Amino acid sequence: MKNVKKWFAIIVFLLPGLLLFIGILIAPIAVSAYRSLFDWDGFTEGTFIWFKNYKELFTSKSIMFGNALKNSLLLAFFSVFVQLPIALGLALLLGRKIKGEKFFLSVFFMPVLISTVVIGQLWLKIYNPDYGLVNQLLDLLHLENLKHVWVAEVEPIGIFKNVPFLKNIPIALGSIIVPTIWQYVGYHMLLMYAGVKGVSTDLREAAMLDGATAGQIDRYIVIPTIKPIIRVSVIFAVTGSLKTYDLVRILTNGGPFQKTQVPSTLLEDMLFLRNRYGMGSTISVMLILLCFAFALVITAVFRERDK
Repeated sequence: MKNVKKWFAIIVFLLPGLLLFIGILIAPIAVSAYRSLFDWDGFTEGTFIWFKNYKELFTSKSIMFGNALKNSLLLAFFSVFVQLPIALGLALLLGRKIKGEKFFLSVFFMPVLISTVVIGQLWLKIYNPDYGLVNQLLDLLHLENLKHVWVAEVEPIGIFKNVPFLKNIPIALGSIIVPTIWQYVGYHMLLMYAGVKGVSTDLREAAMLDGATAGQIDRYIVIPTIKPIIRVSVIFAVTGSLKTYDLVRILTNGGPFQKTQVPSTLLEDMLFLRNRYGMGSTISVMLILLCFAFALVITAVFRERDK
């Protein structure tokens, strides 16, 4: 009887959270997976076409999902190999109890608190050809001849036509990568900083007594200790890059010629511009599968290295 009451209490306490989890997460994924099997415009009944949307997604030149995925993976690469090392370096430095530690923590974390829309507008002003900080810096350094690098041979349409930094395709991608790294360095730094501060002072003092330098302590004691946190940061960086949307929409709008599209902006275009809700559901399912797959691969890689 006691066991029955115990299990009944457990079910009662877990049920609300379980219902929310199913209703908010599982059910939408299931509906998207179901809709991805239809040629559906969002209004009519739709035609059941099995997995033709998935085939078209990877073969159609008009959708350009491969290019969008490549841009997200490029962003993930820079997030992992540029953003995270910077965040780790800052965390290790601040973890040494330097003067103004709390002040620097607040300053580096502040961009994370600002809306991504505001960040995008801020960087549009930095990239502005008339009064932007980048062009003014080039003038200050007497590098006016480098300004032509930002200008493309073709003129894009829309509100971005007066921002030459975002007309050149490679520069446009870089213009997205830089503010993304800048915005989220503080987020990963704070995660790693919490881990660094959690390292036992006894280990540090024992290493110092053995003659270890600060760099050796960080390399052989601190970093191995916070490896689980680094793994979480890598997963967040990769999956966050796959899901990125705001900065791309604000800075380039996917242009020029859809060359800076990412899966999330492509998903929006399919839903609201082309009325292809079946294809939009297909892209959302692929994003979920990719995020899940990368999380599993990263976890497996870290586990293998631990062994």
